[in-house]
Amino acid sequence: MDGEVVTVFRSRLNPGDHAEYEQMAEEIETIARSVEGFVDFKTFSAPDGERLSLVIFSSRKTHEAWRDHPDHRRAQRLGRRRFYRSYDILVCKLLARRRFDGQVAEEAIGDDG
Repeated sequence: MDGEVVTVFRSRLNPGDHAEYEQMAEEIETIARSVEGFVDFKTFSAPDGERLSLVIFSSRKTHEAWRDHPDHRRAQRLGRRRFYRSYDILVCKLLARRRFDGQVAEEAIGDDG
């Protein structure tokens, strides 16, 4: 089993107007959602300015298709040149999942933790 791949993208933006960045981020998220194997995309911002995006694809192959998408590659280059003060990317293979919906707990994969 190939298994889901989770990208953890922590970043800090350069100071200034972020309108152009936000527009680009929306476009890139739309593209990510259109890639075969897309599972989920969430972005959070902390009070100290750090941003966190979690992007999940169904397999390493589909994750790599997203990573290498031409529009995503252009956005990566633009981000390094103009928008990001810093970033840290972790690409992780899903080892275990537990879910609880308020009534029923489900253990889908993994036996640790």
